[in-house]
Amino acid sequence: MSAPTHKGKVVVITGAASGIGEATARLLVEEGAQVVLGDIDSAAREVAASLGRDALFVCTDVTDPDSVARLMTSTVEHFGHLDVLVANAGIPEAKSPIHELDLAAWQRVIDINLTGVALCNQYAILRMLQGNGGAIINMASILAHVGQANSHAYSASKAGVVNLTRSVALTYAQQGIRANCISPGYVETPLLSRLPQSLLAAIVARQPIGRLGQPIEIARVVSFLASSAASMITGACINADGGYTAV
Repeated sequence: MSAPTHKGKVVVITGAASGIGEATARLLVEEGAQVVLGDIDSAAREVAASLGRDALFVCTDVTDPDSVARLMTSTVEHFGHLDVLVANAGIPEAKSPIHELDLAAWQRVIDINLTGVALCNQYAILRMLQGNGGAIINMASILAHVGQANSHAYSASKAGVVNLTRSVALTYAQQGIRANCISPGYVETPLLSRLPQSLLAAIVARQPIGRLGQPIEIARVVSFLASSAASMITGACINADGGYTAV
């Protein structure tokens, strides 16, 4: 059992039905937090139920301002306040060369991965300004920092998350709100497990650390950034990628 690093804290996590979001919810509850799982995937309801009285599921569409506002309102109504946002919801893209761009597909990725993060920041900060400040942790990606052929919308959205985070950090630095982001590398999630084994092997071969990351490893970075141990850290982007972007 982990030490109660986050005892008394209330945390909203989007994209919490599986993978990094689920691992983060489980870790933070273990560390003493009360957690609200916001996801459009009802599988997050089962995750919340398995965590007991310290977890709540709120069906959330991060592209809908009313839905995001309801997530934050439900959090405060149920647990009394809001201390931490983990804006983790995101989707991949169907890769293609830019001259074959599907504008609707582009817009959906941008709406969820970037605008959705901005909306979650907006409505979480409105609540934090009414309280004692808080911590924002936005989920970016290694593709915010390096290029990849035929990955346009996803890379653009995640690069946007990095600079959005910096702007938020500077805007609220003197109001008790810290904002940071994490750029995970390739992590062993349900999404990645659907790839052909040959492609997975090629991905692993490119990792300096020699393996895929695990969701709990990213969750531990979230836990640190949400904690008082990170009180001097704002506007940062932590590359939790096994050395991928150091090459």
